[in-house]
Amino acid sequence: MLFIIIFIFILLLLTWWLIRWQQVKSYWAARNVPHEPPHPVLGSLTFLQKENPSIWLIKLYKKFPFPYIGIWLFWKPALIINSPELARQILTKDADTFRNRFSNAGKSDPVGALNLFMINDPVWSSVRRRLTPVFTKLKLQALYPILIRKSNDLKKRIKEDTEKNIKINLRSLFVDYSTDILGEAAFGVSSNSITTGESAMREVTKDFMKFDWLRGLQWSCIFFFPELADFFRCKLFPKESLEILRKIYRTMVAERSKSQSISGKSKDLLDALMAMKIEAAAENEVYNEDLLFAQATLFVQAGFETTSSAITFAIYELAYNPEIQERLYREIVEAKQKMEGNELDGVVLSNLQYLNCVINETLRKYPSLGWLDRVSSQSYKVDDTLTVPAGTAVYVNVAGIQSDPQLFPKPEEFIPERFNTDNNNIKPFTFIPFGEGPRQCIGIRFGYQAIQFGLSAIILNFKLRPIEGSPLPNNCHIESKGFVYTADHPLHIQFVPRN
Repeated sequence: MLFIIIFIFILLLLTWWLIRWQQVKSYWAARNVPHEPPHPVLGSLTFLQKENPSIWLIKLYKKFPFPYIGIWLFWKPALIINSPELARQILTKDADTFRNRFSNAGKSDPVGALNLFMINDPVWSSVRRRLTPVFTKLKLQALYPILIRKSNDLKKRIKEDTEKNIKINLRSLFVDYSTDILGEAAFGVSSNSITTGESAMREVTKDFMKFDWLRGLQWSCIFFFPELADFFRCKLFPKESLEILRKIYRTMVAERSKSQSISGKSKDLLDALMAMKIEAAAENEVYNEDLLFAQATLFVQAGFETTSSAITFAIYELAYNPEIQERLYREIVEAKQKMEGNELDGVVLSNLQYLNCVINETLRKYPSLGWLDRVSSQSYKVDDTLTVPAGTAVYVNVAGIQSDPQLFPKPEEFIPERFNTDNNNIKPFTFIPFGEGPRQCIGIRFGYQAIQFGLSAIILNFKLRPIEGSPLPNNCHIESKGFVYTADHPLHIQFVPRN
């Protein structure tokens, strides 16, 4: 009798599964949306741990040249947006419907869930409003001395390593550079990773860089199936590095609290966070330590990844494109001569057109994160033929759009001139490496300036040449287990000091 009951139960369960599976796999076909047949368990996520999400998105873009594509996050239907016009619609025009990201770290990871990248409205609006003044042009000018000092350290490090015939790992070098900048700009902590290779902040970013299968699995849940993030207690950041960073944060907060009163004049992110807590309390809002610490952690993670990755690929491309390198050198030299012996500052660098063309072309070809995710808060009409229900995840295909040959001719080639303002060829919402709309990256200006200072210091002092046996830029293998667009092997070039 028990055997019969178990058999009937299994039969009913199997019947339910088959009926449900038929409903799931026919979801997009019933709506006439282009799609690939889903995997019975993973849906469209069979690429995970095998291929970088940005590479997968580029392949989908080429395979399905339509405004949008239907996918499944396990069994949950979602939409990939390939159309710049629809991207504009979702990110700006109808931003109120897409206020939040789909990705979420969950309650088991307050530091991951509460940072500005993932936190939901209305807390997001409150935090964003108070953090925005920290990243104005005027506030960033206060960081110029840090950027000048660290770019000089970078120049010195390359010179010393070159004289010792040390083979320089570009990614490691520029992580040291960005780590030192972020440590001082965010926490006021003097970090000497560039000169010594060691610092407390560098221990943090070393862990952030590591991406094994377990961390890849946790990020997969957070970004593509957040319902599982709580169940598996997934963490956005490594536990050990968070403990180091939290210790630094608490130490610096205690020192600042003793030595000075917090006013509206913030000299770094830490000052701003301490002031935010006071401002929030005055408006009957509670900003606890996790919420404030989460913003500092995000600043370090996002800052070092974007800066180090962008400079690495820019330097590597310039080594293989000597004509571009020479044109950039001439522009920087001319600007330097006008400074009459003074250091190049952020105002001058921001106005160097070709330098910014090189940076933008790097961010186009190598977007740090190849998509922008949002989730609909209500039923949403995508176009005349498709309406998606509330809770639907949408992914703007940044990597695909930025590699479209109709939008960027010869997309596999490194052509900074395409961003020349005189050409006026870049259509709206076809170049969005930092996002657009209310949730655009708040640190976009800071990111550009860190790249400008580092890149100009190198080009002004060194000729860049490829090393025999190194892969061509288009043959670099991109990290498959991680989510950030970066090479999974060391990249090396030859630095030749200029006279």
